[in-house]
Amino acid sequence: MSGPTPPLPRWADLFLLPLINLMAALLVCGLIVLAIGENPIQALGVMLKGAFVYSGGLGYTLYYTTNFVFTGLAVAMAFHAMLFNIGGEGQAYMGGLGAALAAFAVGAAPGIIALPVAVAGAALAGACWGVIPGYLQARRGSHIVITTIMFNFIAASIMVWLLAGPMLEPGQQSPQSVPLPEGSYLPKMHDLLRMLGVETSATPLNASFLLALISLAVFWLLIWRTRLGYNIRAVGQNPSAAHYAGINVPRTIIIAMAIAGGFAGLLATNEILGISHRVILNYTAGYGFTGIAVALMGRNHPIGIFLAALLFGALYQGGAELDFEFQSITREMVLMIQGMIILFSGALAYMFNPPLARLIARISAPKREVAHG
Repeated sequence: MSGPTPPLPRWADLFLLPLINLMAALLVCGLIVLAIGENPIQALGVMLKGAFVYSGGLGYTLYYTTNFVFTGLAVAMAFHAMLFNIGGEGQAYMGGLGAALAAFAVGAAPGIIALPVAVAGAALAGACWGVIPGYLQARRGSHIVITTIMFNFIAASIMVWLLAGPMLEPGQQSPQSVPLPEGSYLPKMHDLLRMLGVETSATPLNASFLLALISLAVFWLLIWRTRLGYNIRAVGQNPSAAHYAGINVPRTIIIAMAIAGGFAGLLATNEILGISHRVILNYTAGYGFTGIAVALMGRNHPIGIFLAALLFGALYQGGAELDFEFQSITREMVLMIQGMIILFSGALAYMFNPPLARLIARISAPKREVAHG
């Protein structure tokens, strides 16, 4: 009988294991592509070129990456408190409403005022939508998974009602609001780069990408360099021990969910303030749910979250190129590839953990013997 599985080193858990899971998912997808008569190597090349090489491809990839960073952080923040936040979709929806209301409130104010107010409105609205499930979990014992799922539907229903009635643009039949004041628009990245003398293709990528990078840094500082972050991690590790150590567990849970909702709400800065410049129906487009896979694959660490978000951004953009180049590879096939990666990085995330841990232990054993000798 084999002994207990040795612990996996942290570097292997953060980097090597997700890479193996990704390779396994791509291998399975490659076999499926081969079964339908296409060359999987050629298909992978087209996907990578579409995501990073073709004109404008990188801009679109980073545009999708921005959304996944925000929703991945929303899931990771809650998960450090051992809360499974599935409400990123609804929190992002409310973030769009908050950004629009804040932009309309300041009206024709200059961008130096209107833009920060609109960004703050997005984060605040998302935070408020995250606080309610956090309160219900902390004070009433309601399960966070159930309440966040329900609040996704409530947010969607509220937006349908608003965009079909009070917020509907006059004379417009499609569900959308009137345009936001121009002072609240985020600049496009190709315009910013042009000011620096760099010419790039026009893409939807805008300054919210820089905000996403700042959010990653803020997340790292908050979780690992502040007392609040310590409290959140302590509650996630052992709520009873945290309580006996003097940490207010219910308050910490509520604060963690508020910050998580704020991160999700910032998705509106990319979609509403950066692209559509108005509130439109279904602009969240499932980003909140994909953020769960991003956080799991990124091991709830900002570097891992960015890399996982970049991967899914490349899948979104490169997958569209696959659909265009190959007749037999449809959009549904691309969704299957995304789903396979989610499967291996989520439900099967630790399938390769035991053999990998034993392999690393076997390789490291002679080195330890030499060091002790």
